[in-house]
Amino acid sequence: FVQGQTHDGRSLRILTLIDEHSRACLALKVARRINSLGVVEALADAMCLHGIPENIRCDNGPEMIAKALRKWVAKTGPQIQYIAPGSPWENGYCESFNGKLKDECLQQEIFYSLKEAQTVIGIWQNTYNRVRPHSSLGYRPPAPVTFPDLAFRLPMADTMQ
Repeated sequence: FVQGQTHDGRSLRILTLIDEHSRACLALKVARRINSLGVVEALADAMCLHGIPENIRCDNGPEMIAKALRKWVAKTGPQIQYIAPGSPWENGYCESFNGKLKDECLQQEIFYSLKEAQTVIGIWQNTYNRVRPHSSLGYRPPAPVTFPDLAFRLPMADTMQ
């Protein structure tokens, strides 16, 4: 989780789901409070879109060790791999991502409502996945924007016939 706030000092919690292989951000759930059922909801949505992973790595926060989450994950198939308490380096990809989210989005914006935060953070997620270069991927984004048939739409293509 990443903590943020709106201009009036009310808290925001952001659940981050990262694919360690592709480095893509699979989900950013932004809410005032997120409990274990909110985590299940975010995981279910991500699994519907991206498939069921073999493993889910997470910390030992109360939302992550709750019976409801463990029971649901046991039924869906993945294995939960908990990092050791007080060892964030065991979840390095997520910690690095969380730092980028704070530096590039949360510290650059003033949110006046929860809906605005959800929208702005969603746009940042799309940019992170589709445009922003990642050094670990050879300075390419995890899911780059594609422009199919761009060559056939260029004005020069018409004049060269």
